[in-house]
Amino acid sequence: MRQRSALRNRVEYGVARAVLFSLAMTPPALAYRLAYGYARLLEAAVPRLRRVALRNLVLALPQLEGAEQRRIVDGVFRSIARLLVSLARFPRINRENVGQWIRYEGYEHFAAALEKGKGVLFATAHLGNWELSAYAHALLSQPMHIVVRPLDNPAMDALVERLRTLSGNHLIQKKEFARGILKALHANEAVGILIDQNASLEEGIFVDFFGVPACASTGFAKLAARSGATVLPGFALWSETERRYILRFDPPVPITGDAEADTRALHAHLEKVIREYPDQWLWIHRRWKTRPPGEPSLYD
Repeated sequence: MRQRSALRNRVEYGVARAVLFSLAMTPPALAYRLAYGYARLLEAAVPRLRRVALRNLVLALPQLEGAEQRRIVDGVFRSIARLLVSLARFPRINRENVGQWIRYEGYEHFAAALEKGKGVLFATAHLGNWELSAYAHALLSQPMHIVVRPLDNPAMDALVERLRTLSGNHLIQKKEFARGILKALHANEAVGILIDQNASLEEGIFVDFFGVPACASTGFAKLAARSGATVLPGFALWSETERRYILRFDPPVPITGDAEADTRALHAHLEKVIREYPDQWLWIHRRWKTRPPGEPSLYD
């Protein structure tokens, strides 16, 4: 991979610090407007993001009119803006005020999972506010472990790592995730993993995702079967009515030990939730990038 320049790293870090500072220091209403402006600047600077999102919507939800597809993409950038505001204000979010940002729904599923004593695997995604969901869970219940991939910019990575761990959570680097996850589950702790990313042919299988074959890693399902942990779908979903997030834990997904069948079941459930909240999923990701051998790219 091409080496990043030190100047680029410094510029990116400086911009990120300035953005987070502005969102942390301004009144909430202004912060949300600023954040949406930053999200739209990102869209203008990287126009392929909207193109990818619209292409994904054509693939996944072809029945929608163009105006509705554009509305969903606009919603994605609004969702990103809300995430940025919360991330900037992590240092101010504590046990006393976290309820202003988020509340539980389905917590009984998590409590029941802990009673089994084999740990909890949260099957989550880039849906709603995945950063706040983990951060708030540590304040509302107990710290958890988060599987992360280090950012390419070391300074940015250190900044985000500090914010993610302020509420007591622990990070598990993706390169050593199996050992760290199994250790946490053995201690009857919770681990959150994003399952909605494109996988390579070497590490994934093709599952039906919105009617289009998508390459998905079987690693999550294999770890669940090996550990005996309870698998809970969990998402922090924005409620326009309440003007805060709902940290929703759905009933456990049964794990059969058949990694392919379990991976398909997990993605079927994820698809169902995304269909409920289409403007909160990160459609700008090239989810269908990996194709079956011999098939052309869906993004050319």
